[in-house]
Amino acid sequence: MTEPLIELKGISKTFGNNKVLDNVDLTIYRGEAVGIIGPSGTGKSTILRVIAGLLNPDEGEIYIQGVRRDGLIEDGIDPVGIGMVFQQAALFDSLTVDENVGFLLYQHSKLARSRIHELVKERLEMVGLSDIGHLFPSELSGGMRKRVSFARAIMSNPDNGKDSPEVLLYDEPTAGLDPIASTVIEDLIRELQLANGVCSTYAIVTHQDSTIRRTADRVVFLYQGKVQWQGTVSEMDSTDEPLIKQFRSGNVQGPIQVVN
Repeated sequence: MTEPLIELKGISKTFGNNKVLDNVDLTIYRGEAVGIIGPSGTGKSTILRVIAGLLNPDEGEIYIQGVRRDGLIEDGIDPVGIGMVFQQAALFDSLTVDENVGFLLYQHSKLARSRIHELVKERLEMVGLSDIGHLFPSELSGGMRKRVSFARAIMSNPDNGKDSPEVLLYDEPTAGLDPIASTVIEDLIRELQLANGVCSTYAIVTHQDSTIRRTADRVVFLYQGKVQWQGTVSEMDSTDEPLIKQFRSGNVQGPIQVVN
């Protein structure tokens, strides 16, 4: 393959007495859809926050398109834009949908409000939502809030190409949704990957079987702070790796320790 778009080398992170990541190596290539799976509390969301530049590792190196990142995202400019969709949508309850989606542009660009409003409308239409800019998050369903958070993550400043996200990081985007709403979100994730001018690469943390199968090309399995296995979805179905077999089946008997 060509040079990795994102590369983590020897990443470790400890919270208190809990070593969440233990010397993790991970590569993501341009155009990939990488699913990060594993039991709860094994560092999946932590890896996303490290990639996004929201959290510093205790040890290890992070390279974005071959350029080493030092510090957090606000300490420098990555060669490619990275957006993140949080598990709970993380919308501002006191702001309208329009203000949420266009938040960074309203706060940090010199664009006219009318132009930002146009850009917000375009992004909302891309995620299948129209004419809801005036509503507040409390007036939306769970699935709609998720899609609004997608629109915010793909928002870009036309005056600054470096602000355009090429990589999206999804933290359990279908958690808490019914099967039909989950399908809508899964389809949208793939559609955004294929859309011209929107991110071509993403990593997604999920526990949901349908989301793994419908959104991931390559799967990375984390357990006890380490990458224990990786391969394609079809390889995940056929592997004899005990960790994967137990995780797929949901069996309480096996090498994965059950946490009560």
